[in-house]
Amino acid sequence: MTFNQFTTQFATEEQCRLYLYKLRFPNGFECPKCSHNKSWLRSNDLYECASCRHGTSVTAGTIFQDTRKSLRDWFVAIWWITTQKYGASAEGLQQVLGLKSYQTAWTWLHKIRCAMVVPNRSKLSGEVEVDEMYIGGFSEGKSGRGSENKTPVAVAVELKGKKLGRVRMSVIKDASGDSLVPFIIDNVDKGSKIITDGWSGFSGIEFTDYEHIVYKQSNAVSEDEMLPHVHLTVSLLKRWLLGTHQGAVEPKHLQAYLDEYVFRFNRRTSSKRGLLFYRLLENAMRVPPTTYRQFVDKSPEP
Repeated sequence: MTFNQFTTQFATEEQCRLYLYKLRFPNGFECPKCSHNKSWLRSNDLYECASCRHGTSVTAGTIFQDTRKSLRDWFVAIWWITTQKYGASAEGLQQVLGLKSYQTAWTWLHKIRCAMVVPNRSKLSGEVEVDEMYIGGFSEGKSGRGSENKTPVAVAVELKGKKLGRVRMSVIKDASGDSLVPFIIDNVDKGSKIITDGWSGFSGIEFTDYEHIVYKQSNAVSEDEMLPHVHLTVSLLKRWLLGTHQGAVEPKHLQAYLDEYVFRFNRRTSSKRGLLFYRLLENAMRVPPTTYRQFVDKSPEP
């Protein structure tokens, strides 16, 4: 849909609420307590089960729970975020919605980033390059394995011929096999071909259900040439973090930014913004509620 179509379809709070109702109950009402399929509307947003009298709202248990802002504001925020080609900032969202509080915009963005991880998403498959990188300040010092004050991140890139396919990125504890092998198992289908460098942390892959191809560095071949797709993806990520967020990402929030980048990267060729809006809103209905305090108090991952 175009922006004009969007504003027409979601012009009122009631239109937004009915849309969320259809997302939450695609096959009609189902009581979350007893699974009965009949209810009546007891108030503006509270549906009471005709059998057990349990009350539930459309937004209960979702990122919209207990919101003091209108659902239409949330819809506009999600639409705006999905239409930003290079990412969204809290300052930009604050301006779009006319919010007085930067904290509110920052919290909304983090809530929406939680919905960018698709539940039960399919794993990468086929040929997959895997490596780790380090994200942190831009001070001088070691930049690779053993870097101090930097956060290790595992990266997997699916290959589609000579082109980049989908990617996965996760903050990890360190570059050991105890961190890297579980990352591969969690994100890549068994039977796939895993391509890595000769780092010992990948040595445990041969004991799992994967074909492991090791490229060892030589004087004639640089590390970038051994794993070109991973290193291109890493370069694009760092450019995105620097350009959209000025590189100012705290370690405890890094996974959220990685999730946003992966969501955008894996949908980079999509021309249907309306479908992206729908998918993100659909995921938002499955994500449990969170608060500003939970984000602030969060410990660094993993």
